[in-house]
Amino acid sequence: MEPIVLVGGGLASARAAETLRAEGYDGDVVVVTGEAHQPYERPPLSKDFLRAESERDVVFPLAEDWYDKHGVEVRTGTLAVGLDAADHVLTFADGVNLSYSRCLLATGSSPRPLDVPGTDLSGVHYLRTLDDADRLARVILDCSLEGTGRVAVVGDGWIGLEVAASARTLGLDVTVVGQNTAPLVPVLGPEMAELFADLHAEHGTRLIRETSAVRLVGSESRVVGVELDDATEIDADIVVIGVGATPNVGLAEVAGLDLRPAGQGGGIAVDGTLRTSHPDVFAAGDVASIPSPHYGRPIRVEHWAAANDGGVHAARAMLGANAPYDNLPFFFSDQYDLGMEYLGWVEAGKGYDDVVVAGSARKRELVAFWVRDGRVLAGMAVNVWDQVDRIKELILGGREVPREELEKFTAS
Repeated sequence: MEPIVLVGGGLASARAAETLRAEGYDGDVVVVTGEAHQPYERPPLSKDFLRAESERDVVFPLAEDWYDKHGVEVRTGTLAVGLDAADHVLTFADGVNLSYSRCLLATGSSPRPLDVPGTDLSGVHYLRTLDDADRLARVILDCSLEGTGRVAVVGDGWIGLEVAASARTLGLDVTVVGQNTAPLVPVLGPEMAELFADLHAEHGTRLIRETSAVRLVGSESRVVGVELDDATEIDADIVVIGVGATPNVGLAEVAGLDLRPAGQGGGIAVDGTLRTSHPDVFAAGDVASIPSPHYGRPIRVEHWAAANDGGVHAARAMLGANAPYDNLPFFFSDQYDLGMEYLGWVEAGKGYDDVVVAGSARKRELVAFWVRDGRVLAGMAVNVWDQVDRIKELILGGREVPREELEKFTAS
C-alpha cells in the first residue's frame, strides 16, 4: 500500500503523524516539508523564543527522535509543487514523484508582502518561519545588548503586537504603524481593541494609528526609516512587517480541488471530516476552511488550535472516522504581563450588537463577551484563567443570557 503523505512542516503535520501511530496505523507515513526542520509550531516565534527566554526545542511538539522511533519518514527541504489527485501523485521541485494512498495538505500560510519600495533593504524582516525568527532574534538581541535600536513594526495585528511587546521588553525603542483606529480592531472590534492600545502605550510603545507605510527608507542598502502616507518619517534600524497572511492553496489549486471564495475567508474547502473535494485528500490548519455546525458557515482561522486539533481530526478521518469537526475557534496571546484566551467566532464590527465585560478592564482582569440578540458568540478571558470551559458552555448553549448574568461571570 502506498504511504499516507503529510505535506507541511507545521503543527498540523506533527499532530497528524502522532495520531496515526496512536490510533494503531502501522503503514508507511511520510512528512514532506520545504523547510530544513522537522515539524514545529509557531506561537513561541514571536514571544519567548524571540526573546531568548526558552531553548530551541520549545518550538518542536515532538521530540527529535520521535519520528525515527515511530517509523515516520521526514523529508526536509522537499518542496511539493504538483498534486495529481486523480492518480494520487505528488511532484517535488527536484522532479521526483511520490505516490500516496491518502494525502493531508497542511501547507499553512505565507506573510502578505508589503507592496511598497524598499522591502528588499537589509534590516527588513517578516516573521513566519523558524529561520525568520532566528534572524530577527539575532538582530534584536544584539541591539538589546548594545542598549540601542529602533524597531518599526508595520502592522497592528497579533504578530505585530507580539513582536512589539518582545522588542520593547528587551529595551528597544518600538513604533507600531497601523491602518486601524486601534490595534486589533478587525478581530476584537473597537471596544476591546483599546485595551491592547493602552497596554502598549503604558509600556512605552509608540502607536501610530490610521496610517500606512508608503516607502521604506534606505541608506547604503540598509533600512533607516519608514515613510508614512502623511509624508512623515519614522527612524528605524529594524523593520518588521506583519500585515497579514494568505493561505498556501497552490497545491490544491493545481489539483483542481474546491476553494472557498475570498468573501468566506478563502482556503481549501473541506467537509466536516476535513476531506477536500477529492476523497483521498484532506486539509488542516491555516489552509482549511471548515463548515461550522454552530455558526452555520465555513470558517478558516490561522491559529494554533486549528492546526493542533485539525491535524488530529484529519488523521482519524484518513483512518475511517466520520465524526464532524465541531471545535470552536480558539487562540491565545501573551504580551507583557497580559495573557489572554479567546474562544468562539464573530465578525468584528458587524456580527455582534453588544460587548459585555465581567471584571475590571482597568486592572486588565476580565472576561469580555461578544453578544448578538442576547446570545454569546465569543468570549475572551484576560488575566483570568480556567474560564474557557464555562465560556464554551454559554456559546454552545445558545440561550439568551441576561446581561447581569454575564457581568457577574468572574464573581461566580
